[in-house]
Amino acid sequence: MGNRPALLVLDLINEIADPAGKYGAEGFAQQIADRKVLENAAKAVEGARTAGIPVIHVVVGFSPGHPEWPATSPVFAAAKADDRLVFGTWATQVHPALTPAVGEPVISKSRISPFYGTGLDVLLRTQGVDTLLVTGVSTDMVILATARDAHDRDYVVEVLEDATAADNQEIHQAALKVIARTATITTVERALSRHAQ
Repeated sequence: MGNRPALLVLDLINEIADPAGKYGAEGFAQQIADRKVLENAAKAVEGARTAGIPVIHVVVGFSPGHPEWPATSPVFAAAKADDRLVFGTWATQVHPALTPAVGEPVISKSRISPFYGTGLDVLLRTQGVDTLLVTGVSTDMVILATARDAHDRDYVVEVLEDATAADNQEIHQAALKVIARTATITTVERALSRHAQ
């Protein structure tokens, strides 16, 4: 195990990563900027492409009218009422700093985990991937869910800590402590030096 990595770029979309996005304006964009998440994720993407490591983007959202919206979810509670995270709009496009290259998959999801209700697992397995290099936001939601779900699917998981963020630093650090029980916490530079051969 650990010989065929893929880079996952999770939920680094305009609604969250841009200060003009609705979640971005609520603290995410500031944390992303303070931690240089976009810059570090861009380095990870560039390094992965150069090394021939597959890059897979995952975006969260809902169809217009929010038919997939989970009414009981505290995480997505504001999405429908405030018309957030609508597929096919600026909000759910990958941030321009990380624009997918031609041929790079973009997986759409309507829940926290990128595995739930998507074809991500099939995509990874058909490419022989056994290791996931994980970047994105937020650490306490999609990063944590990805680490746990991937662990239970027998993937090796490496979270690139300097390319992740939550809406505040305290939650980010707390999430990393939990994630470290099922994944390796590393950095963009260390991960690429190991896998970009």
